Amino acid sequence: MSYSTEWRILADIKDELADRDWFYGTSGNLSIKVSDSPLTFLVSASGRDKRQRTDDDFLLVDREGIPLEDNGLKPSAETLLHQEIYKKTNAGCCLHVHTVENNVLSDIFHKEGFITFKHNELIKALGFWEEDAEVTIPIIHNFAHIPQLAAELSTHVLGDQGAVLIHNHGITVWASTAFEAKKQLEAWEFLFQLHVKRRLLV
Repeated sequence: MSYSTEWRILADIKDELADRDWFYGTSGNLSIKVSDSPLTFLVSASGRDKRQRTDDDFLLVDREGIPLEDNGLKPSAETLLHQEIYKKTNAGCCLHVHTVENNVLSDIFHKEGFITFKHNELIKALGFWEEDAEVTIPIIHNFAHIPQLAAELSTHVLGDQGAVLIHNHGITVWASTAFEAKKQLEAWEFLFQLHVKRRLLV
């Protein structure tokens, strides 16, 4: 695919997630791979209002996160997390959002270091089709030092598809395509919302 095609795909995803109010206070970041050799990807520009769609929403960076465009934009402060995923896997898209539910659950379960879900139909969207399937998402410490945070996340990047919760921060999801990454994100967030609502009813 071309640079312009990947831009449009990522912008469409941004618009859809913004409609769900998943980008509080300009938080969150998104990226999509443009080329493998050399590795280049589009990533969110720092500090942009993701509820708006503009020509300055993303910028092209290389495998080290260095901008390849002279447009005065700065890549997201968490671009290093995306770099780790693209360097270690064949993932084609990475999405990171901060929601109330993923923050609540990351805080409740941070001492355990993971959350497990089972007996729900949406688990199939994560690729598990067994009747009694269960899925687990790791929770990592929210290091303020981004290289340290990226190194911790990297220990859980074990394949072309995955997800990690960052304590009191948000979820990072990656997959082979933008469609699959969005599907993964939607499935995890559904499970988070359901779990929080169930706890409120107890």
